[in-house]
Amino acid sequence: MFVKAIEEINRFTRPIHTIMRTYGSNKVFPGASTLFFVNNEGVAITCRHVAEHIIQAEKVNEQYLFFTQARFRLNKDENYQNHLKELEIANKYNPDTIIQIKHFFADCFDKISGYECFIHPSVDLAIIKFKGFTQRFYSNYARFIADDQMAKPGRMLCRSGFPFPEFSNYAYNYQKDDIEWTREGNPRTPSFPIEGIITRLIASQGQITGIELSSPGLRGQSGGPLFDPDGLVYGMQSSTRHLHLGFDLENHEISNGPKSKRITNTPFLHVGQCVHVGVIKKFLQEHSITFFEA
Repeated sequence: MFVKAIEEINRFTRPIHTIMRTYGSNKVFPGASTLFFVNNEGVAITCRHVAEHIIQAEKVNEQYLFFTQARFRLNKDENYQNHLKELEIANKYNPDTIIQIKHFFADCFDKISGYECFIHPSVDLAIIKFKGFTQRFYSNYARFIADDQMAKPGRMLCRSGFPFPEFSNYAYNYQKDDIEWTREGNPRTPSFPIEGIITRLIASQGQITGIELSSPGLRGQSGGPLFDPDGLVYGMQSSTRHLHLGFDLENHEISNGPKSKRITNTPFLHVGQCVHVGVIKKFLQEHSITFFEA
């Protein structure tokens, strides 16, 4: 049903690769999220929480740089550990604190000099305008539905994104005490689509702002397009809500062949929540961003 649509969607949907490190470890943790382009001018949309994480990375990395400079200036004497502890407390560092975050906009451009973000004030939506590129590695762009009323309960739709990161082109540089992208390893992550039907529309202050789907949006799909079999975009994956089904089992005995055991289970229905196409188009218009309908 979605074969041709997914092929089209993949032409302008891209992963944001992320690597992180905590204060208590030199191990690098990979992650991914999604964006998709709305025109051929280097403008994409993603979730607000994704864009805020990108912006936050600059502050996190800057703080760790100042921390390492202050640590370097400490006297290597019998009071070194006490002074280091004071420095850690001042920076609120503990073994689980994330101290470095780096992002890479994979397969988007040959290079960029920067980007500008517009954050929606109330909805999980953001616009990213990339700057300084000379070549685009994405082709085509999203086509939004012209009639917002087409988003109705019962319609079968699909989402695509990058929930299972497989890229491995990163490492910890011990000499520089830094995480970095490398030329070695796998630089790509495959996309992963998941379908569902519209179950309900989501409203806020009397306005339709979201679309609920019968299947969950997966971690890493945040910022990915919601589309129909023709490849027309109805919205953007944002989050997943967990609905308690009420079929709780406590100390319930089940059999598996000759063996039996007792289990406790609290089941939930995981439903995806997407930003509605009408909200997206209005936000693009407010910032004079060119987009296309069909």
